[in-house]
Amino acid sequence: MIRVLIAEDQALVLGALAALLKLEPDLDVVGCAGNGRDALALCAQLRPDIVLTDIEMPLMTGLELAAALAAQRLPCKVIIVTTFARSGYLRRALAAGVRGYLLKDAPADTLAAAIRSVQAGGRAVAPELALEGWSGRDDPLTERERQVLRLAGEGRSSAEIAKQIHLSEGTVRNYLSEAISKLDAANRIDAFRLARDAGWL
Repeated sequence: MIRVLIAEDQALVLGALAALLKLEPDLDVVGCAGNGRDALALCAQLRPDIVLTDIEMPLMTGLELAAALAAQRLPCKVIIVTTFARSGYLRRALAAGVRGYLLKDAPADTLAAAIRSVQAGGRAVAPELALEGWSGRDDPLTERERQVLRLAGEGRSSAEIAKQIHLSEGTVRNYLSEAISKLDAANRIDAFRLARDAGWL
């Protein structure tokens, strides 16, 4: 049996994925989590073979979860299942050690086949993204610039961002300025939009 853990913040999607996979005779859904942080704790406890995760989740994104699993040397293989068909996300996912990247509108048998393929040591990438993933522009942002931009996109001021991530206000403004410059954006909100649309956030 292939032991699967699912991380998904939308309850209906989480339930549907679990129900579909339970129909497969060789797949065992051993746990479900509504955010990345809970998923990481469950992975340490349950040691699943495969982790199916969304990208955008509260507390910890799917990409952060994949990086944390790798850093903790947990043996789980990660498959991203998302609505985001963006090359930037795919490139970041592959860099984080993700073994599969599928879109949520893929047929159920495609997901089951991807799980089996990844468990056997292969990769599974949505065909419509496979070529685009290598042709898109490289992500120019550092992790800190990405973090600051994400918060700016939520409407937070430089002072609020500084307080939340324990930096000086001047340092936050420098990170925002760098990101705006790298993205050739008009301002911080434009930079957030450009980075989000490219899949770099």
